[in-house]
Amino acid sequence: MKALYKSAFFLIILLLPLVTQAQKQKSKAQLEKEKKENLNRIKEANRILQQTKVQKEASIGQLNAIQEKIAVQKGVISTISREIQLLESGMKETEGIVGELQADLESLKAEYATMVYAASKTANSYNKLMFVFAAESFNQMVRRFRYLQQYSEARKKQVEQINKVQVALTGQLRTLESQREEKRGLLNKQVVENKNLLSLRTQQDSMIQKLSKQEEQLKKEVAQRQQAVRKLDNLIADIVKEEIARAARAAREEGRATSGSSNKITLTPEAALISSSFAGNRGRLAWPVDRGFISQKFGRHNHPVLKGVVIENRGIDIQTSQGEPARAIFEGKVLTVASVPGMNNIVMVQHGEYFAVYAKLRTVNVKEGQVVKHKDVIGTVYTDANGTTELQFQLWKNNTNLNPESWIRPK
Repeated sequence: MKALYKSAFFLIILLLPLVTQAQKQKSKAQLEKEKKENLNRIKEANRILQQTKVQKEASIGQLNAIQEKIAVQKGVISTISREIQLLESGMKETEGIVGELQADLESLKAEYATMVYAASKTANSYNKLMFVFAAESFNQMVRRFRYLQQYSEARKKQVEQINKVQVALTGQLRTLESQREEKRGLLNKQVVENKNLLSLRTQQDSMIQKLSKQEEQLKKEVAQRQQAVRKLDNLIADIVKEEIARAARAAREEGRATSGSSNKITLTPEAALISSSFAGNRGRLAWPVDRGFISQKFGRHNHPVLKGVVIENRGIDIQTSQGEPARAIFEGKVLTVASVPGMNNIVMVQHGEYFAVYAKLRTVNVKEGQVVKHKDVIGTVYTDANGTTELQFQLWKNNTNLNPESWIRPK
């Protein structure tokens, strides 16, 4: 019974790491994926930063790129920390297995020593024969003979069991040493990445100081942007209003019911299907550019340099590389192609009762009424005098402004 317990316990010890191995591999694979994505984001931010440096010594575009690198660098450090935590969890488990195997090995050796001592009393063949033939009956003699055979087999199995445990223990000790070495490497890497983060923060402080000396120019740029935003807002409001009225007229002419709010698009069955599909893809919609990062989020924000100055963003600004094409985030119809001072060319694409607005385009590749498919090129993003290439992207549902970041897929 005791030998059976040992065998079962040994089997549990060997199988224990396999229970969580798949989960750990999945966690490690996820961390590796995050690491790769962060490295790609840092490369992209570096490329954008270098392009902005060509035109001007200091600009908001450069500050945005540095802040993006800081955000990604924090992600790199966080990933390393989680790798260390995962590794420490594995080390703790391995150390527990090593301890159990060592205790099991000592117990098996002690049992084997007892068996060897008992066997030494009947070590020679004469004593074994005397033990067998001293039986009081033939049946007892057979039982004693079988006992000697089983005892001999038990000793062999005990040796085999000891060897198995020793092999398993050696393997676990190697695993533990490998884990310790990997942890040392990660800790060293963490130190290096923390130094990189400190360097980036120093660059950020230096950039803010340089930009602070351009206060008047920055205030002028803010005023120009606010004026451009108001013009774009008015244009969007007029276009949506006109489309609501047009759709209502078309519905009446076609004999479709038009009861309901006058602030909503009256949809055809086809448009309703596109609208429903668009809404169903919330959080999974494509980015309007293949490369880049969100340089300014949706809503009200403090200016990164000017104290007391608040900027309101109706969409998101995406800073990208020079010559980057803007692409349709979903299938739809081009409702408007226009030009707004300060926002350059704009394209408005309708997706049922949803509208996507692409502003700050240098060139436009589509025309009004054109049907576009997912990822079709809308135009090329504009690069300003400071060397900053930035797309202003907005989303609307009828005349309600939406946060695009909650609709496009995470990057």
